[in-house]
Amino acid sequence: MTIKKHSITLLGAAALSLSLSACSVFDWLIYKPDVPQGNYMETQQVEKLRIEMTKEQVEYILGRPVLRDSFSDDTWYYVYHYKSGRDASITHKELVLHFTNDKLSSVDGDYELAADFNTPLDQSTLPELGAPKGDLVPLNPEQRPDTKPLVEEKKAQELNEVKEFE
Repeated sequence: MTIKKHSITLLGAAALSLSLSACSVFDWLIYKPDVPQGNYMETQQVEKLRIEMTKEQVEYILGRPVLRDSFSDDTWYYVYHYKSGRDASITHKELVLHFTNDKLSSVDGDYELAADFNTPLDQSTLPELGAPKGDLVPLNPEQRPDTKPLVEEKKAQELNEVKEFE
């Protein structure tokens, strides 16, 4: 009788351990959402930053920061944290902006800055289109030679004549 009791207890413990481990075996069947938190920024946004930009200009480009230093408003933190629901991988990026006299003075973080970051905005120029300045021609859409009106004029004239006779 004791052997039967021990075998039932052992069988029950094995069944219990298998049922608990089955949760991890079928874990891939359970939907887990992706969890993005903070400011997601494209590299194009960060490349638009220039030294001596005002706080308003920076906020226009990057949006509001996740955190502003509570003791001085001269340090802004842009933090992005993303956890994938499928494989639980984590992406973490930071961008820390430092201001002096309400002008952008330095940038630290995980993003690459543009090559002309140290050129102030008022001293930078727009990129050239490739054509000399005297030969600039406005880019107009092509005109189709076979353009036809949507409503034929003959039918419109016939309708007007019918209305006149009535």
